[in-house]
Amino acid sequence: MSGTPPLPSYAELGALVGELRSELAAARAEIAELRAENAELKRRLGMNSKNSSKPPSSDGLARPASLREPSGRGPGKPRGAAGGSLMQVDAPDAVEVHTPQECRGCAGDLALAEVVSVERRQVFDLPEIRLRVTEHRIEHRRCVCGQVTAAAPPNAPAAPAQYGPQLKSLALYLLTRQHLPYERCAELLADVLGADVATATLLGGAGQAADAVAEHTEAVRRQLVECEVVGFDETGTRVAGRTCWVHTACTRSLTLYLVHALRGVQAFEAMGVLPHFTGVAVHDGWKPDKTYTDVAHALCNAHHLRELAAVVENAPDGRPETWAGGLATLLVDTWDEVEAIRAAHPHSTGFTVATLERLAARYEEIVAAGRTSHPARAPGEPRGKRSKAANLLERLDTECDQVLRFAFDWRVPFDNNTSEQAIRMAEIQQKVTGGRRTALGAERFFTVRGYLSTAAKQGHNLLDAIARLFDGPGAWIPAPT
Repeated sequence: MSGTPPLPSYAELGALVGELRSELAAARAEIAELRAENAELKRRLGMNSKNSSKPPSSDGLARPASLREPSGRGPGKPRGAAGGSLMQVDAPDAVEVHTPQECRGCAGDLALAEVVSVERRQVFDLPEIRLRVTEHRIEHRRCVCGQVTAAAPPNAPAAPAQYGPQLKSLALYLLTRQHLPYERCAELLADVLGADVATATLLGGAGQAADAVAEHTEAVRRQLVECEVVGFDETGTRVAGRTCWVHTACTRSLTLYLVHALRGVQAFEAMGVLPHFTGVAVHDGWKPDKTYTDVAHALCNAHHLRELAAVVENAPDGRPETWAGGLATLLVDTWDEVEAIRAAHPHSTGFTVATLERLAARYEEIVAAGRTSHPARAPGEPRGKRSKAANLLERLDTECDQVLRFAFDWRVPFDNNTSEQAIRMAEIQQKVTGGRRTALGAERFFTVRGYLSTAAKQGHNLLDAIARLFDGPGAWIPAPT
C-alpha cells in the first residue's frame, strides 16, 4: 500500500533496542542515585542528639526519647530520702524583737505584761553589698641620724588606689566559670557593687591569673601522663575570626585544656600528654587519636549508641537493621551488669572468663548477622562509597576490642562523657561570647578554666582557689593520685 511507511530493517531495530537499553541503564542509574540521595536527606533530617553528635540544644522543642530505659522513679525527692528544707540556725546574725503594744481583748497596755512565749522566724538574705575601702597609711619617719624610713607592710597596695583580691577573684570567677563577656562582667560589678571596673582592668586580672596557674598546669600535665586511664576530646571554637580547636585531656579529678590552630597530631604534641602516655586513652575513634601505638585505646560507646540508633531509625523499608538494635542492647546490658556487680560487690575487678567468652561470642554473632546485609569491604574499596550502616558495622567489627574494653578492663568507663562534659563548656562559652578576639585571650581563659575545673572536681571552693592567685600562697597544686 502506497500510504504505509516501510518497516524498519533489522539493523535499525537493533540500533533502536541498543539505544533504549542505554537509556534504561542511565535511568536506572539515575533512580539509584536519587534513591541514595533521598535516603541520605532523610537520614540528615532524622538526626538529633540521640542518634548523632548534634548537641541537645539543636533538638528544639521536640526532644527525642532517651537511649536508656526509664528508671520508673517519679520526679521529686525519692521516698525515704532526707528532706532539703531551709532550717533555722541557733545563732542568727541579728535579732529583731517584735512586741505587741495593746491587748486585742481589752485594749490594755502590754508594756509591762508577762512574756509567755516567743515565736522564732528567720529570714535568710544578703546583707547590703557594697565596696569596703581600706586606707593604708604608710608612715615615713626620720631617725635622729637624719635618715627617713618608710614602713613596708606586706599587704600594702602598690598604687594610690586599686581593687583588692576579693573583687578580682569574683570578676575572674564570673568571666571564667560563668562565661560572662568582659563588658557584661563590668556591668554586673557596677550594678551590684558600685564598682566602675574597666574592661582593661579585667583583662589585666585574667592575665595575672593565667601566669599564676602555670605551675598548676604543668603539675596536672605530669599527673595525667602517669594516670592509668585518661579521656581525650576536642571541639571547634572561634579565635580571632578563625576556627581553632579546644583540646582536653582529663580524668574524674584532673582537667587540662589546650587551644590550638590544628585538630590533629601537632596539637597532641603541643599538649604533651598523649606522646608520653602509656595507659588507656578513651576517645571517640577519631583517626589521629590512634596514631600513638604505645597506648591502649577504648572507644566511646555513647557515640556507638547514637550511631546504632540512627541505623535503626533510617533502615530502608523491607530491610530492618535488627543487628544494630541487638548490638546496642548488648552494650547497654553489659554496662548495666558491670554497674550492678560493682554496687553489690565493690571490690570486684572484672567478669569471669566464661562471661567474657559468652559476651565476645554474642558480639561476633550479631556482627555476623549484620554482614548478611553489609558484606565486608573489599580490598581497596573506598569507605565513602558505602552506606553509613556498612561503615559503622565495619568499624565495630575491626575494632571490637576497643569497643568492649570497658567489659574486659573495669578501670575503663563505658563512654567518654567525662571528657565530653569538660569540653562542652567551650561550646557554651562560644554561644555566650561569640568566641575570643585574640589567641592570647583564648589561651588565658582555658588555662584558668582548667585550674578551676580541677579544683571543682577535687572539692575546693572556687573563689578561695582564685583568691590564692591574687593574694596568698599562689596556685593550688593537686596532690598526685
